[in-house]
Amino acid sequence: MLNTILVVDDQGSVRQLLREYLTEQGFRVLTAADGQEAILVARHDEPDLILLDIMMPRVDGYQFLRQYRQERKTPVIIITAREEETDAVLGLDLGADDYVVKPFRMRELVARIQAVLRRMREAAEKPELLRVGDITLNETMHTVTVRGASVSLTPIEFDLLAVLMRSPGRAFSRAELVDHLLESGFTGLDRTLNVHIRNLRTKIEVDASDPQHIETVFGIGYRFHKP
Repeated sequence: MLNTILVVDDQGSVRQLLREYLTEQGFRVLTAADGQEAILVARHDEPDLILLDIMMPRVDGYQFLRQYRQERKTPVIIITAREEETDAVLGLDLGADDYVVKPFRMRELVARIQAVLRRMREAAEKPELLRVGDITLNETMHTVTVRGASVSLTPIEFDLLAVLMRSPGRAFSRAELVDHLLESGFTGLDRTLNVHIRNLRTKIEVDASDPQHIETVFGIGYRFHKP
């Protein structure tokens, strides 16, 4: 079965270019001109991955992410024409998995798409059930419960939590964590990792400003608290 990609961009030429190229690469491609249309298309067709422009009329990429992340965990790669790091960080904060900056190389974009989809497949195939303290992570069902309540994580957050929970008490350097995630298709940098850690803490900690699960090991990186 072909993977379905939803391309969301207000420029018709960009939508057409991506539709043609990704179709040639073996994807089924849907398009939307803004976030409002994208919500409707995504609900109806349930794409496997979304390529999302940020600056759009009516409903922009940020607004789309805020709304759609309440409904589904479909991986999202941001496409932005602005090179300010704050744009990408805000998108990651809202649940995006990766970002590319226009103009981008088609080969790089396809590589990132394939990496994210591969990570999703591998996560779905792993039969492990991890329990540490009051957190349970099911890699088969791709679910996480914290203190008995279900928590929604992005694919990167899920993989990051799984790496830490497999070795509670072990201190991972930032470079080690990046290397682990690279095996799953992560294409970010150390500073991007910090954003994902911060987002993960807000979802699993009672008080993200005083984390009891994901501890900072100063001068090294992070570790998952071993009860």
